[in-house]
Amino acid sequence: MNPSQAARRALAALDLTSLGEDDTAGRIEALCASAAGPGGAPPAVCVYPEHVATARRALDAAGLKDVAVATVVNFPDGAADPGRVERETRRAVAAGAREIDVVLPWRALLAGKPDEARRVVEACRAACPGRPLKVILETGELAQAGAIRAAADLALDAGADFIKTSTGKVATGATPASARTMLEAIRAHGGQAGFKASGGVRTLADAATYLGLADEILGDGWADDPTHFRIGASGLLAEIRRVLGAVAEEDQETSP
Repeated sequence: MNPSQAARRALAALDLTSLGEDDTAGRIEALCASAAGPGGAPPAVCVYPEHVATARRALDAAGLKDVAVATVVNFPDGAADPGRVERETRRAVAAGAREIDVVLPWRALLAGKPDEARRVVEACRAACPGRPLKVILETGELAQAGAIRAAADLALDAGADFIKTSTGKVATGATPASARTMLEAIRAHGGQAGFKASGGVRTLADAATYLGLADEILGDGWADDPTHFRIGASGLLAEIRRVLGAVAEEDQETSP
């Protein structure tokens, strides 16, 4: 795909993200303001729970009421404590979060305790009915394709609407190999759940790689639905805007 196609597709899938420990209200407001620009708005912004209300106000003030606020729970550690996850999720929903990204207890899975991991996902699912649930597998820590596939199958069976590669807080985030394993799991489960690439997705070329994998494995058009495909990133938006802005200028110059 050419850069303008990649930019349009990436923007339509972007979870514009700020998960810095030093995030301030001003930084979140600026993030939300940047969601308006050439080519339209992304489907969501993703922030820590304490910034959900700020993000919602800022998006509404910018005329972006359709942009969802997503947040993270059990993050980034992925503890095997369903009670904690339920409490965090209910608080996030009460604050206005429309999408929840929960970290799978990947250590429990590696320790041969899949039921502990499943209970956390099920508790989160029960606490956010009707809202998209993205389960972060932390594929860089699972490392092996077999473990990644087991985590993907568990999350999908437990009610995940999306499976997501990484918190972005570990050394290895999204990789094409882990994405392929996850997309194949989604296909095996009927292709209705979504995939989110997150952790180290910094350039339009990175985004195009994951879009291309989704096209290959799940067919043309599947990844063009934001209920199927997301990209979690912060720095990517600037490149998308540059590409789309250049296309808009070219169109103006060539119009009669």
